[in-house]
Amino acid sequence: MKIVIQCAGTKKQQQPNAGFYNADHQLVKFVADPKKAPKSEHIFYAHPDDISDNKQTWRERLLGYNKSAETNPFHLLPAYQLYDHKVYQTLVKRFGIEKVFILSAGWGLIAADFLTPDYDITFSNAKNVESYAQRKKKDRYDDLCQIINDGEDIVFVGGKDYQPLFKKLTADLSGLKKIFYNAAQTPDAERGFCFERFITTQKTNWQYTCAQALIDGKI
Repeated sequence: MKIVIQCAGTKKQQQPNAGFYNADHQLVKFVADPKKAPKSEHIFYAHPDDISDNKQTWRERLLGYNKSAETNPFHLLPAYQLYDHKVYQTLVKRFGIEKVFILSAGWGLIAADFLTPDYDITFSNAKNVESYAQRKKKDRYDDLCQIINDGEDIVFVGGKDYQPLFKKLTADLSGLKKIFYNAAQTPDAERGFCFERFITTQKTNWQYTCAQALIDGKI
């Protein structure tokens, strides 16, 4: 069984100057809409699929970096260590790093050990979320899907805003895809997917409690 959990807005403090830099020696920060990001002399805001200064997209550069970064000179964190909540690391400890994946609003469905730069992209449209961080349905993303199609069942823990991307990226994968949800109304049935309600009074970040229940073998 493979476990997929949605990403988190709160990231860990990385090493000083960790990340990609552009040709002007500005630290690259990835956001949904760079045009709406604040002006900065030291930070260059970019979309993951913008063309970088070496003619590749930043996503292509990140993929290349992951293939050759034995020494990790940019000091990027693996995805499961990037997010601040401890449940990401606990999932890896319980199920193994090869079985855990993160559904990232910026990068797609990435492996737990995928070296990932800091980014501020989310499907949330909450009032406290900056407009430059909000990913819209119409926006173009070349989302990754790093799950191998080996027929193994997949469990997804994440909010309703992340369900469409999960279904899109895993639709062609064989094996059963189970989606845990928290809403009172059961989602519409879809071929290849099943749904199980995780009952809790917690409305905010309930996915962490659900993931912990998986870790503890309670569901």
